[in-house]
Amino acid sequence: MTDDTLNGLVRDTRHVRLDTFVRLRWLAITGQSAAVVGAQFGLGLALPFGWCFLVIAASSWLNLALRIRFPASYRLSDESAALLLAFDIVQLAALLFLTGGLQNPFSLLFLAPVLISATALPPERTLALGLLAVGLATLLALVHRPLPWFSDGRIELPFLYVSGIWTAILLGTAFTGVYAWRVAEETRQLSQALAATELVLAREQHLSQLDGLAAAAAHELGTPLGTIMVVTKELVRQLGPTAAPAVAEDLRLLQEQAERCRGILAKLTSLGNDEAGFLETVTFSHLVEELVAPQRSLGPALDVSASGEGPEPVCRRNPGVMFGLANLVDNAVDFADTRVVIAARWTAERVALEVRDDGPGFPNEVLLRAGEPYVTTRAPGRNRPADSAGAGLGLGLFIAKTLIERSGAQLTLSNVPGSGPTGAVARVSWTRAAFERGTAPASSHDIVPRSPLTPAGTDPI
Repeated sequence: MTDDTLNGLVRDTRHVRLDTFVRLRWLAITGQSAAVVGAQFGLGLALPFGWCFLVIAASSWLNLALRIRFPASYRLSDESAALLLAFDIVQLAALLFLTGGLQNPFSLLFLAPVLISATALPPERTLALGLLAVGLATLLALVHRPLPWFSDGRIELPFLYVSGIWTAILLGTAFTGVYAWRVAEETRQLSQALAATELVLAREQHLSQLDGLAAAAAHELGTPLGTIMVVTKELVRQLGPTAAPAVAEDLRLLQEQAERCRGILAKLTSLGNDEAGFLETVTFSHLVEELVAPQRSLGPALDVSASGEGPEPVCRRNPGVMFGLANLVDNAVDFADTRVVIAARWTAERVALEVRDDGPGFPNEVLLRAGEPYVTTRAPGRNRPADSAGAGLGLGLFIAKTLIERSGAQLTLSNVPGSGPTGAVARVSWTRAAFERGTAPASSHDIVPRSPLTPAGTDPI
């Protein structure tokens, strides 16, 4: 799974729907209205009735305006959600100012907006709202209208009691904020881990399905490919030295490409076999040469280099990884205009392979999703007609990315930066330990069941 996908998951779990805030505010408006009406007409307390309902009406007007302006499914940004909660704190403070300040038992409702913020917003937003609530509570402890009471008397609570209420609000804001944030954060992390696991398992399911299709395709293509090779050899035998140079060159190229197709089909059918040949070790430079050799006669100039610090790394052959790397080289050759640069580099800690071409590069609209199944990155290439652009399904790059990343490597796809020549860049990077011994550190790939494309007992590259 790409970093962009993970970041999207984090953003989605943070952002809350506007409809949630609107419903909670309607609940608060109903409770505030019931409390004011009950105290005024039920208990006979002397309240500034008009002013109280004017403050409550401000919340109602805000809710109506939000309902008209935005759809119910609209998701708030962190800043917008914090502003709405700040309005709720100020509105509650205004209502408490009219009804006794901290002497009013409903002053503990200052905790509600902070609690909501702790479950839905980043910690810094919650801290700001907590400070706002505590600051207004401090102001209400000093400045407020008298606590409403019966007409035949008046009650004045001791300042020590009011200080206790203020301390309870302060400690309650801090404790409930931290507690709610911690519980919500653990829930978000679990939700993100489950979502990431589902995406990885979905990729593995796609790959397992494609494995069966590849085996069926290899079986079906074997017969027509054999016929092509027989006919080609017969043409070479019949024409012999009398063939025109151009025709002889075409026949030679046809034979080479037919042999290459046979080799590709052999790789496809051997991906699930634990053959001793694939367990032989090979140096990094020889591995690169094996990837490049079939492409040298296809047109674009190949600039291959291998260098690094210390002894050259040695790896074990892995058919899946070699198939994935070969796919990257094939794409670069297919879309390059004149040149493909393949650079193998290593240090004491890292091993990297970079494949760069001077073609059109990845289309901007699909670059962020490149490597996902059924998302094609095909633009008109050197060996593809313009009317076939976009016909690809993106499965080749998806298979290559999955096979390479399963070995513990990181695959990065990008375009050549700057305003100079265009082109695509594919960079594969391993830790040296993972490349040489197949002991990559534990990662999210470790929780994925082994696909039939990765035979048991085969060490990753």
